[in-house]
Amino acid sequence: MVDNRYATALVIGSVLSLMATVYLSVAVGTQQWYQYNSPPGKHEGSNASELREEFVNGEFDEKTYSDTMFRLNGTLGLWWRCILVPGQSHWFKEPDPKMETQCVSFTLPQQFIPKFKYPGNHNSEEDLLRTYLWRCQFLLPLVSLALVFLSGLVGVCACLCRSFTPTFGVGVLHLLAGLCSLGSVCCFLAGLDLLHQYTTPPEGVEGSLGWSLYLALISFPLQMMAAALFLWAARSHRKNYTRMSAYRVA
Repeated sequence: MVDNRYATALVIGSVLSLMATVYLSVAVGTQQWYQYNSPPGKHEGSNASELREEFVNGEFDEKTYSDTMFRLNGTLGLWWRCILVPGQSHWFKEPDPKMETQCVSFTLPQQFIPKFKYPGNHNSEEDLLRTYLWRCQFLLPLVSLALVFLSGLVGVCACLCRSFTPTFGVGVLHLLAGLCSLGSVCCFLAGLDLLHQYTTPPEGVEGSLGWSLYLALISFPLQMMAAALFLWAARSHRKNYTRMSAYRVA
């Protein structure tokens, strides 16, 4: 029989874990990790249409899409890159005063393309630090979600077996998942800072963190709190069980 304190800790830990999973999943699937705000007027005229066409249908190149995002109020995510451009009339193909967001996804092969010391120059030396920071930033959230899913399976098996012992393993998995979530945010910010050192945004363009990044960041303490509750419940229950066993023997 499980003490009410341990049962409460397990319920609260499960709720925190579910919230963290939802937040991290939304963060991974959206593009608002980082956003650029360019001065008004930079996206007007036929030049914007050319940049849009190159951004959507052009050859994948880090410097090209970065420069376009600088000029057209772009947003960057783990799997998406977007720009804000004037819309087009459905019937006459003329510029529409309303602005619309145009997004392009990073394909899996593009995620593994090496980064170079000088973006856009494929003959320059490969920048191993930026290459692995980029790969870690999109792989670590997937690892984190996989660990939480695995911990859920372990928890279900523990319930079916009516055993409290696997709870310690569930806590450890959540601890590792939280570290992966934090690592993803750190890798993204470090990689972006290095990119800005090589490709400086034009004068007047301001960058800011987006809400998707904050969602990923919030998932970290939620996963750590869930881990702490699971580990506390497992350790306390084990101590109580050991004392009860010793008392019965005595």
